[in-house]
Amino acid sequence: MLTHYKNLAIPAALGMLFSTLYNIVDVYYAGKLSTEAQAGLAIGYQAFFIMMAVGFGLGSALSALVSNAKGEKNTTASRSLAAQGLSFGVIATALLMVGGWFAGPHLIALVSEPGGYRDAALGYFRLLILALPGFLLAYGGNGILQAHGDTRSMQRAMMVAFFANIGLNPLMMFGIPGIWGGMGFNGIALATVISQTGVMAFILSRVFNLNMMERVKRAEFMPDPTCYKAIVEQMLPATTALVVMFVSGFVVQFALKNFGEDAIAAYGVALRIEQILLLPVLGMTSALLPIAGQNFGAKEYDRVRDAVFFCWKLGFALSLVAMPALWFGGAWAMRPFTSDPDVIEIGASYLLVDGFLFPIYMMLFSINSLLQAMKRPIYTLWISVYRQGFGVAFFIWVFIALLGFDVWGVWLGIATAVSTGWVMALIVAIRVSQTTMGGLRAKPA
Repeated sequence: MLTHYKNLAIPAALGMLFSTLYNIVDVYYAGKLSTEAQAGLAIGYQAFFIMMAVGFGLGSALSALVSNAKGEKNTTASRSLAAQGLSFGVIATALLMVGGWFAGPHLIALVSEPGGYRDAALGYFRLLILALPGFLLAYGGNGILQAHGDTRSMQRAMMVAFFANIGLNPLMMFGIPGIWGGMGFNGIALATVISQTGVMAFILSRVFNLNMMERVKRAEFMPDPTCYKAIVEQMLPATTALVVMFVSGFVVQFALKNFGEDAIAAYGVALRIEQILLLPVLGMTSALLPIAGQNFGAKEYDRVRDAVFFCWKLGFALSLVAMPALWFGGAWAMRPFTSDPDVIEIGASYLLVDGFLFPIYMMLFSINSLLQAMKRPIYTLWISVYRQGFGVAFFIWVFIALLGFDVWGVWLGIATAVSTGWVMALIVAIRVSQTTMGGLRAKPA
């Protein structure tokens, strides 16, 4: 079991590490301009991420469906699902680019006040839409690769993109002295468009080098209602759950706008720091999906149980390291991105609360992977709707409007929603596993 996790989780976590470091480079260079630019980046990227949720959902769906087909040793179905998944991604990308162009500015206006940071967010978002094909098709292709046990390709692609971004950001922002004056803050978005398009090209080349794709025909990419239906059924709950998560981010930003741009900037920076510490957990729980999916497809239910409990053991071990880092190192971690003492103080307060939530996030992510592996992704949606839709909005309102808390009310509202959502997820996982594979605990021989 450890070998499976090592082969899948470590490359996946490294890929996510460089993906997060990539975003941190953006935050760093935005901070070189102003707190206003950092606030604009946080809001603009949040609006863009709602569209990217389709890519995450597509990758998750293809990982689950293709790994199940592989577990059943059905090569034809695996190839068909891969081809249909890629054509689905192309159509979805085109529709989202059009929809995002018109809807994005309204979302940004909802969570910001008129002024410089709203204008920065709008310009950044509109240019970043051009990066959508790079993100969506790369994530879809990565789901196919993950089903084949390949998490190294995305790791390598994101590693190259990270280093490219270090050079592209200052080049696009500040230009070349005496030749080109650069694009200022919008240069960050153009750098993302260039680098993510390169990631997409590499990932798709790896997909088409798979043995099962050697005999793929053009006709297999033509929309097949049956395959599209299977993809949508698997993708929609995961995508909707992510959309709800990012809408939750907008709810948080809507609450934070009452405390000024310092609070919004602090939240944007602190999220990046949180993501770095969550990377090993994300890699580990991502690895759980293909491992559990293949074994569930092969009806090896004891191996599914072993994978889940092994994942939890590793997760709690990681929590023992991450929690003190968040509690005692929050202010220190904020300082490389801003010298504003108010931003540092607010960000550190978020990370302090976040430390208590670390093991809860770990279990939530692993339960989502388990439910998808058992072909019950709809439950991940309902859990997310409660936790990140109703829960965040309701509990933030309780702490701020009823109890009179300041920015701490936002953090405590998030913590209450996450904690109660974890209880719900655990109950669902126990009940669903009981009906699909006899429970999470193996029955005595």
